Amino acid sequence: MTARVHLDMPLTRAPAALLLACTVSALACSRRDAPPRGPERETAAPPSAPPVPDSFLVALTTSRGPMAVVVHRSWAPHGADRFYALVHGGFYDGARFFRVVRGFVVQFGLPADPQLGRAWSAQVIPDDPVRQPNRRGTVAFASAGPNTRTTQVFINLADNLRLDALGFAPIGQVEERLGMVDSLYAQYGERPSQDSIRLQGDAYLTRAYPNLDRIRTATIVREWR
Repeated sequence: MTARVHLDMPLTRAPAALLLACTVSALACSRRDAPPRGPERETAAPPSAPPVPDSFLVALTTSRGPMAVVVHRSWAPHGADRFYALVHGGFYDGARFFRVVRGFVVQFGLPADPQLGRAWSAQVIPDDPVRQPNRRGTVAFASAGPNTRTTQVFINLADNLRLDALGFAPIGQVEERLGMVDSLYAQYGERPSQDSIRLQGDAYLTRAYPNLDRIRTATIVREWR
């Protein structure tokens, strides 16, 4: 089963000026989509993360430039906690935007290293109720059915309100550089195989889909508790 998405939110914790200043500073010195399926069971427990804050700011450097995502636990606590753990552990560093559908979604979350993906493949989280609509710029976990979310995330490129009734619960929103997300390489559409990415990682994408953009680093740069 291939995991997919089947078919301007106000900030509540910090002023925009603070977010801008924090993100620009962090991006300058940063260190750094449905969930995957597979027969493999994890061979080692994923690394633990510190307690999750009420809201947090993630700075991403990508092959197209920087962007920032603000995540709120009040929107979807299970999803926010998982995203925090993944970013904290460096899971998304090097991952490709492997599914880019203009006017719909950008999807990512299958890691460059397939061994890392296997460590998380069985770590599903419960569904969250949908408390915010899937408007343009919101970020949500993808899924392959009820209670199947693991690591894949998508960004809405349009107001995809039909996804609300399907149970896709936004965890946050792109706060800066949404226009950059619109510019991600989209010519491959939905052709990259998720099964091949799981098995071969970035080696498969480099060989078959070399123009796909990637996340270079994803870093938590601000927390509000």
